[in-house]
Amino acid sequence: MRPRPSAIVVALSGAVAAAAETFDVPSNPSVSGQPLDGFVSYSIEFSSFPDYAGNLSHPNTYSYNLINNIHAMSGHYPVFRVGGNTQDFALYNASQTTALIGVVDPRKSPDYPTTITIGKSYFESYATWPGVRFSHGFNMGLGGKTPQGRETLVHTAPLACEALRRGNLYAWEYGNEPDLFTTGPYAPRPEGWTETDMAAEWLAGTDVIRSQVKRHCPELKVDLMAPSNAGVSNALTASNMWASGLNRRRDIAIFSTHNYIDGAKVPGVTLQGTLMNHTRTRLSVDAHVAEYKTVFETARPAPPLVFGEANSLYNQGRPGLSNTFGAALWAVDFNMYSATVGFKRVHMHQGTNYRYQAWQPVATDATAIGTKAPYYASMAAAHMTRRVGRSPVSISSIRLSSDAESAYAAHYAPRAGDQSRPRLARLMVINMHGYNTTLDGAGLEPLPDPPQRTVRTYKFRVEGVADGATARVHRLAANGSDAITGITYDGWSYNHDLDEGRAVRLANVTVGEEIPVTRGEVAVRVADSSAVILSFGHPC
Repeated sequence: MRPRPSAIVVALSGAVAAAAETFDVPSNPSVSGQPLDGFVSYSIEFSSFPDYAGNLSHPNTYSYNLINNIHAMSGHYPVFRVGGNTQDFALYNASQTTALIGVVDPRKSPDYPTTITIGKSYFESYATWPGVRFSHGFNMGLGGKTPQGRETLVHTAPLACEALRRGNLYAWEYGNEPDLFTTGPYAPRPEGWTETDMAAEWLAGTDVIRSQVKRHCPELKVDLMAPSNAGVSNALTASNMWASGLNRRRDIAIFSTHNYIDGAKVPGVTLQGTLMNHTRTRLSVDAHVAEYKTVFETARPAPPLVFGEANSLYNQGRPGLSNTFGAALWAVDFNMYSATVGFKRVHMHQGTNYRYQAWQPVATDATAIGTKAPYYASMAAAHMTRRVGRSPVSISSIRLSSDAESAYAAHYAPRAGDQSRPRLARLMVINMHGYNTTLDGAGLEPLPDPPQRTVRTYKFRVEGVADGATARVHRLAANGSDAITGITYDGWSYNHDLDEGRAVRLANVTVGEEIPVTRGEVAVRVADSSAVILSFGHPC
């Protein structure tokens, strides 16, 4: 289906206007807001990785086209973490020729298999995306509990290191969300299993990984991503894991934590109140920062802080919420706010048939192959965090007046020897006030007479930008917050049906807008349920 004409064009020319406020842009952004290269990254469910990447004889070129779009926009490839719940179900079968065989038990999860065997060909998938780095998730759930699990660790570590020894290694991960190992329908540990027990098992398992890597791939380091906990308020905590000696070997290179704003099956979850709500996002992210600071009050040095897995609603998302344009606006806000408070990379989680996925990599009985709304959030975030020349940017938050809106600034440092202040590269405004154009907000059947769309004007004092300079406008747009198709970023579509995910410029979307800076201020109009990036003084 080709996208409908961009709603943003209609909104700006004929909708209800809202009064403008003026906001100050920080002139000295915090260094903590400087993300790592490849800030916009992904986490792929372990059982879904062969679908997303393919294999040597049949690589998934559609996925790679989408990855290359992010590389073109940000200047860097996204980094992929291969893991999730299913890494802790995966057992190795040396005689299996198929990459992965999985059995779904709906009583445990209808969305992914909970009985899994992998063969040697599983590791071919790591060779299908040139330029991309990966972390590989090893099975701790069974690896530290059963003989077959321990054998799997011994046999797969050499296969993983062989697959990741050509400059494509990011990190190793042992276990997914061990803070939940004593809860849920398939808890791999009994009640009473403590952080001390966890640390002892983790050290024993990572010693096996280290010895196997040293034996088979001696040039590779064993840099670990841990503790990979599900949250900050579960029975087992990162601070107690750390105090129990988790980093005794001094090989944890990345502090990884996971975040979901709420649950797909939790009553009362809504698009406007849960996802399109900056305060909700801010409080959720801040809790992880507080945990990180608590852990490293005494444990030094502190490794970089990342979201190793994150997305909108746990349990793989909910239709009509996680797959909508409103969820894309949430994802931009989540990524940008995370950058401002010190997160160096965000891995957005996805899997085959998941409702919050950025793209569906293959056609199944449940879901058609295609690019989903959250992917467009990745493109906008990739643009916002792009370097200026060789200079990385630092992201700062600009507090606006409503829960349903947020703004961010990207500054870059002057060249060496230049004593001037950091320079403004980009401004982003995210207007999350809801605007729906379909019945029941489900993104399917259009309203016969949709309401007028409010346009809000945002003014910013932009210190250091000369009067008469212009800002280039890049819009993230759709027909409404409930839209699941017809989404564009700066007039580009990444639909599978147009050119297999490659960027296609749509003729029916206005692009190339420019806004002048007058008396030290810039004003931009942003329709409800849309976002905009203003770029100053350079092409991007």
